Amino acid sequence: MAVDLRRARPLWATAAAVLSTAALAACGSGGGAAPATAPAPSSAAPSSAAPPTDVALPPIKGKLRGYATVRQLSDTADLVVRGEVEAAGFRVDEVLRATTGSTVRAGARITLAPLPSGVPDMAHMSKLEAGQVVVLYLAQDPADPAAPTFRTLSGDFGVFDLSGSGAGAVATTRSQTMAVSGLNAEDPAASGHGFRTTLGQLRAVAAQTK
Repeated sequence: MAVDLRRARPLWATAAAVLSTAALAACGSGGGAAPATAPAPSSAAPSSAAPPTDVALPPIKGKLRGYATVRQLSDTADLVVRGEVEAAGFRVDEVLRATTGSTVRAGARITLAPLPSGVPDMAHMSKLEAGQVVVLYLAQDPADPAAPTFRTLSGDFGVFDLSGSGAGAVATTRSQTMAVSGLNAEDPAASGHGFRTTLGQLRAVAAQTK
């Protein structure tokens, strides 16, 4: 029996569509994994941002000035004295220099204060102890003019240890590194090795100071 091809074409198309739909359904119901998606950016990725800089640092309550010559010490000091360290202060035996208006005289006793805590290099400073005979280059603490207190200029820079007596007494810087290297002119070769002179020379330089 002959088949009418014009009637058969729609049936074939319908059958093909049914088979295609069945195949897609089978693929969707299988055990395959779901399609992978792109990974989200990781929050643990390294950051190039600089660390915060607003962390509070310990305050520096003062600063040290270096001195190269005895003349610089003399020009800067409010008071230059020779005497002996006592348990309760300092006994002044001689005033080499004092600023205008100073009431400190030979025989007076003055109060010495340490450098404020937090000053750079504080840990490397020596201590003035009772019985030491020294020449001190001092700055007056302006906090209480009625009861003056003094500090050595830049710690050990302002301390000369004395040995002997009279103008020929040997005056040696307390520190080797925190020390001047000359009387009126700096000696680069002597820098960092301490400095030795005489009491008479310290007097002479102090007398030149205006």
